[in-house]
Amino acid sequence: MTQTQWFPVAGVKLAAIEAGIKKANRKDLVVIEVAEGSRVAGVFTTNRFQAAPVRVARRNLAETAPRYLMINTGYANAGTGDKGFAYCEETCLLLSELAHCPPAAVLPFSTGVIGQAFPMKPFEDGLPLALDALDEHGWGRAAEGIMTTDTVPKVASRRIELDGDTITITGIAKGAGMIKPNMATMLGFIATDAKVAQPLLNQWVKSLADRSFNRITVDGDTSTNDACMLIASGQAGEEISDADGRPAALLHQALEAVFVDLAQALIRDAEGATKFVSIEVSGADSDQDAQAVAETIGHSPLVKTALFASDPNWGRILAAVGRAPIEHLEVEKVSVWLDDVQIVAEGGVADSYTEEQGARVMARPDITIRVDLGTGDGRGQVWTCDFSYDYVKINAEYRT
Repeated sequence: MTQTQWFPVAGVKLAAIEAGIKKANRKDLVVIEVAEGSRVAGVFTTNRFQAAPVRVARRNLAETAPRYLMINTGYANAGTGDKGFAYCEETCLLLSELAHCPPAAVLPFSTGVIGQAFPMKPFEDGLPLALDALDEHGWGRAAEGIMTTDTVPKVASRRIELDGDTITITGIAKGAGMIKPNMATMLGFIATDAKVAQPLLNQWVKSLADRSFNRITVDGDTSTNDACMLIASGQAGEEISDADGRPAALLHQALEAVFVDLAQALIRDAEGATKFVSIEVSGADSDQDAQAVAETIGHSPLVKTALFASDPNWGRILAAVGRAPIEHLEVEKVSVWLDDVQIVAEGGVADSYTEEQGARVMARPDITIRVDLGTGDGRGQVWTCDFSYDYVKINAEYRT
């Protein structure tokens, strides 16, 4: 669950307004202002059919220090060709003229239906209102403003002490379907008032995404639009540039907690989900192999439908392990548990296992599938959910 209370981050203001981009009476345009001198780093979708805002945001991030992040819902502006790219650049120009900054200092983000460019008038009318509404306490409204099929806004926050200074971290995220590692239909914006050197921030956003948003899957589909941005406004404490120092370790730990909270919140609110499932793989030849096995289980429609039915059909888990893209697997060394119940030992059904035990675990809303491959020290983890009737209904009716 995400928090109901959160802390403002010095140097960061947010606004969310009802611009009428696609539907009336819903927040659909968000602006985030970061103080001059802030440092921003990001990771973006690995889908090669990247949306116009992804391409523009990546370019602008490489050119100059961002001052504004602009997010719209309703239309993804992906698969829209030159027209969509021009529209995206025009929205950046609109905001830059209003905010008196270079167009490259604006990072655009969009989420919604693929294949349709958004109308310009809601931006022309809405951006002045958004700038007037900027507020350091606007995290909750901004979390609502970036939602698509999400049912609840996602916000997470932490405060820590670093050498006598209070450091704040707060973040928001959206995403409920089209979720797969590297990355997903998700947007994440996490900010801290700590001062972090740019090279370290660039390193951290990648490692933190790998520990959180790149460990979740709903349906195995990687989106055209996802991005995760890490902002350091530099308003508190001394600059952190040494990754091996104690301040860096404590800040990284707190940042990871926020990233993981938000990533898990996406799975708990996944489209039609009734169960939150942790998949933990150990005993692999490498961490990469362990992660590949965990993702194969997490992507399996047969495993996920069995979870929805509370059916302890553990053969589906074994089948997923067996087809995972790893070179070395000794099936006679594989063991599997559902929570505390061992269902597979040495590649076959455990002598102590009963269907009643399995059914008891599968009926729980939170379940851990644990797999030990028995050949090494590699570990991996994925958070996923079940597939319900509602998932099909939501996606079948997405455009209608």
